[in-house]
This record gives sequence, C-alpha cells and structure tokens, in this order.
Amino acid sequence: MDAGPAIDAAALSKLRWRCRRGLLENDLLIERLFNRGPVTPATAAGLEALMPLADNDLLDLLLGRTKPTSDLDRPEVHQVIQAVRASGTTPPLHPIQSRNSP
Repeated sequence: MDAGPAIDAAALSKLRWRCRRGLLENDLLIERLFNRGPVTPATAAGLEALMPLADNDLLDLLLGRTKPTSDLDRPEVHQVIQAVRASGTTPPLHPIQSRNSP
C-alpha cells in the first residue's frame, strides 16, 4: 500500500464493515489487506470503489481473472488489487495441525 497518513479509527471501522462480503474468499483476501498495515485514504477509496461489485466479479478482479474497466480503471483501484495479490505470500490464517498434536 502507499505511504501516507492512515485513515482514522472510526473511518477504518466503517470501511471494514463495508468490505464484509458474502463470499468467504473475498473476505479472506480483503482481510489480509487490512492486516498489512495502515489504510491510507487512497486505499480506502479503492476499496470503496470495488464494493458495489457482485462477489464473483470482485473475486475475478482480485485473482487477476479480469481487469478493471471503465470507472474502475483508476490508480487507487489498481493499487488495491496489486496489494491484495502481493499479500498472498503471508502464512495461512489457521494452520492445519495434525490429529496427534496437542
């Protein structure tokens, strides 16, 4: 994500709520973005622009199956998509443990 001032706690809370999706895969991808560090106004604007999309259309964008077009083809949206894809190197949220582990 870009450097710059972070949005305040109230705005972050509202944005997190706005970004909750019906498709678990989208929730996991977006949550990794929130966990990477402070959310700037540009990142918030990019996320807000993506939220009206249907879940499957959003997932296609985030996974690179499609590219942003028309009103979504703007820098802050590309920045969010790139940041979500870059965050794919983080460890799983819930590591699988063997049945024999305590």
